[in-house]
Amino acid sequence: MLRRAAAALTAFAVVWVPGPAHADEVRQRQQGVLDVLGVDEAWGLTRGEGVTVAVVDSGVDPNQADLRGSVTEGPNMLAETDAGTRPERLHGTGMASLIAGHGHGPGGNDGVMGIAPEAHILSIRAIAEEEDAGYAAFRRSKKAAEAVARGIRHAADNGADVINLSLGKEGEIPAEREAIAYAMSKGIVVVSAVGNDGDDAGVLDGNGFAPYSYPASYPGVIAVAASRPGGARAPFSNSNYSVLVAAPGTGLPVALPGGRYVLSSGTSDSSAIVSGIAALIKAEYPKLPPALVAQAIVDGTRNGPAETYDAETGFGVVHAARSLSAAAKLVQARAKTTGGKPPGQRFGAGEPEPVRVIERPGWFTGVLVLVVGGVLAGTVAAVWISALFARRHPRAEGAPPVPGPPPGSGPGPGFGPPRFGAGPVPGHGAVRGSGSWPPGGRETIG
Repeated sequence: MLRRAAAALTAFAVVWVPGPAHADEVRQRQQGVLDVLGVDEAWGLTRGEGVTVAVVDSGVDPNQADLRGSVTEGPNMLAETDAGTRPERLHGTGMASLIAGHGHGPGGNDGVMGIAPEAHILSIRAIAEEEDAGYAAFRRSKKAAEAVARGIRHAADNGADVINLSLGKEGEIPAEREAIAYAMSKGIVVVSAVGNDGDDAGVLDGNGFAPYSYPASYPGVIAVAASRPGGARAPFSNSNYSVLVAAPGTGLPVALPGGRYVLSSGTSDSSAIVSGIAALIKAEYPKLPPALVAQAIVDGTRNGPAETYDAETGFGVVHAARSLSAAAKLVQARAKTTGGKPPGQRFGAGEPEPVRVIERPGWFTGVLVLVVGGVLAGTVAAVWISALFARRHPRAEGAPPVPGPPPGSGPGPGFGPPRFGAGPVPGHGAVRGSGSWPPGGRETIG
């Protein structure tokens, strides 16, 4: 998620910091985060081979050096609003590099190394960026509001093991909720960012909680907050009870199209990191269901299996190696449950006994008829008395109608046509007031 470069999307601007930078400098800046996440130890078990992570975002550049050979371009869900123009694919490429970047150059020692460098990326364009030529059309399009949902369904039907959603806005979209449920029913892990409104006093409630963001707040989604060095919540990261875990989200090197590298901050970046950890787990334990993948990530937080929870960082900051260890324990425990027993032994070793039939006494039917008859007679009497009362006390002509909204006040809650807005966008959202996140920020390092 691109961290705030301006208070409103319409004023969004990337601050490009001049000065030379090289790919090996990118790796040096990244190494501290990789160490905190324990990826070297995790890579002793797996590097994500055989796993596909769908990046439903602004699009991914398959020719970026750190991603070359690892990207399949899926359909463009915004083809109508793009109208033949070429999207910039900045945000999506950056997120993909954090998930599955494999570096480049001799030994792959230059550029960005993702958390799961041998995973494959399925890129699906479903959101636009302000830099795109078709962005204005995207903001006006009603159809674009469900582009993310269509992207999720495509990913679910085309081999995704993990779906990363580094995007969001306030308010539920039923099609998104249904698409996520569909994906999880197929064993796919869904990860999303909680949003970047955490330091905007204008939207926080009396407890300091930011508005709930979707799709992160849908049931079953791994909702990720951003942490800063040391493990505390990054000030911009949303704080509320949707947060499950946190991951580093400040000053992370990411790759962009055209061989560029920038430092990026936001919960989008944190979500991408957790998607990379989920990919490692699915590579090592492909049959582990989404709920247990989420449990492994929770159990693997840096503080160990969580006994406490807070709305800022959830159960804590993630750790790749510990999450894999936790997944191994869950797999072992699952093997000992009834799931591995033959159907005839799941409720005990003995043969089931015949079902006992309890005979009703002869008087039961007579009593039942009397009770039912009495109820029917009472109902008929009540209707007759009501009709008699209505005849003797007719309603006065001109009596007031059922209360409703006063004239000129407009429709009350639940009235009127549904409101449409453009779909979620990468770390930006819409113009302030529309319920989407403020933009992120990035500065160039190459």
